[in-house]
Amino acid sequence: MAGAIIENMSTKKLVIFGFFFLLVQIISIMVGAFIAPSPTSAIRYLATKCINRHRTPGWLMPWGSNRCQQIHSFDEPLAKLLDANDIVFSVHVPLPNKEMSPWFQYMLAVLQFDIAFKMINQIEEDVTITIDAGLAHRDDLRSEWTLKYHSVEQRPLKCSFEIPKTYENEGRFYQCEPVPFMELGTVAHKYFLINLRLPVNDTVNVGIGDIKDVHIVGIHQNGGFTKVWISIKTAFTPWIFIETVWYWHRISLMARPPVLLEKVIFALGISMTFLNVPLEWLSFGFEWTWMLLLEDVQQGVFYSILFCFWIVFCGEHLMDQRQRNRLSAYWWQVGLVMFGSSVLLIFDLSERGVHLTNPFYSVWASEVGTNVAKTFIIVAGISVCLYFFSLCGMVRCVFRNIGGKIQQLPAMPEARRRHYKGIIFRFKFLMLVTLICAAMTVVFFILNQVSEGHWHWGDYTLQVHSAFLTGIYGMWNLYVFTIIFLYAPSHKYRRRDSQQTDMLEKLESQETELTRGEQGPTETYRITGKVAEE
Repeated sequence: MAGAIIENMSTKKLVIFGFFFLLVQIISIMVGAFIAPSPTSAIRYLATKCINRHRTPGWLMPWGSNRCQQIHSFDEPLAKLLDANDIVFSVHVPLPNKEMSPWFQYMLAVLQFDIAFKMINQIEEDVTITIDAGLAHRDDLRSEWTLKYHSVEQRPLKCSFEIPKTYENEGRFYQCEPVPFMELGTVAHKYFLINLRLPVNDTVNVGIGDIKDVHIVGIHQNGGFTKVWISIKTAFTPWIFIETVWYWHRISLMARPPVLLEKVIFALGISMTFLNVPLEWLSFGFEWTWMLLLEDVQQGVFYSILFCFWIVFCGEHLMDQRQRNRLSAYWWQVGLVMFGSSVLLIFDLSERGVHLTNPFYSVWASEVGTNVAKTFIIVAGISVCLYFFSLCGMVRCVFRNIGGKIQQLPAMPEARRRHYKGIIFRFKFLMLVTLICAAMTVVFFILNQVSEGHWHWGDYTLQVHSAFLTGIYGMWNLYVFTIIFLYAPSHKYRRRDSQQTDMLEKLESQETELTRGEQGPTETYRITGKVAEE
């Protein structure tokens, strides 16, 4: 890739470009910190205990003019006359006088059980709770409810009782972990109604304790954050797309065919563009339940290409290696990336793929599913670790190679010395930018975990979570933009220069063969210099 823009750019222009990079990065962080609200909201709903003695079909409303017959506590006299199968827990989403919106993008729900301790009705070890759940929707408060999904699911119930189990402590509540309940990939309707039943017989829901109340925690993306997020994606999409087209146009003007590194950089630009495309705009007019799955695929494609790019970039800068400009030379590292990505894709399809037809499904619901999911994650983690060690080894070899070349630079002819200086400068610059991006990702992640979600700065409130998301997203867009721009062929680099590059590559091959012979370094460079003069 001799003749890249970074080789011909002056130090002054490179500094200006760096300041531009930093300015856009700061803007992307400030947009999330000052303009965007918190990314998500969690609303807690207390399920209403509706009575359905004859188990008649239909939907039971917790409030309103058509509200169901209900009890407030299982200790009421009426409740003593009821069977557990006569109770339906009903939740209306959202709260009264509010409505849902497609701007919320998705909706997650988890269950929280209030279970009282009783000596004669304790929670058994490794118990499973069976849930008969239904979801309905409507867009008008006067219209009838329409069934959307219905399923009977099982979930592991994990509770602990921190104090001694004695009669004196009866009535105190267990500490139960939240139970995954539902995941909707779109919020295309204004109102949702959840009716769930805990059926009881001789084999179902035995040993689950004395359930007093059921809470549903609904989590959705904030509409204000969605507007900011889509706006950022819309702004970055043409920017990266136009630069990718411009880059390939520059490559097509070369007299030689594109080399492997140029192809990988082009693929990196395409993957970034694919990640940026704001398909969320279309989701407002269509009920696309697969948007969450698509977002996972977009991110997986980008990171896979990014990891392959790092491998190829390091490998192509091993200046004396014979196997260059061939993807097969990196089959082991690229194979690890593809294998790990495939494993994660299969795991994602096993969860969110099933959610397209059954949002109540969870791969963690059974012991077999949990073990399979953990196996997939462990295998993917091992692949990532092996990739990381391989990448570190290649970086170490490149820096060792560079150190040897730097010591030999004074003895080289002028053309070859400039050629190697360009390669060394490009590699060190990219490594510096990559390390900065990785360090900022780690720092933002730590701040996001230890903070309370927002900071107060005078009269302003900084949304740390939003700043983390917009800052990281903007940073990786800027990283790809920098790679494509700086490593594109310079306008000064024409056919004559490409022919000179071919000659340098031939000289490099001859130099490698001579170095392996009995000649010393001085004689090698003397012979190379004569050939260059000819």
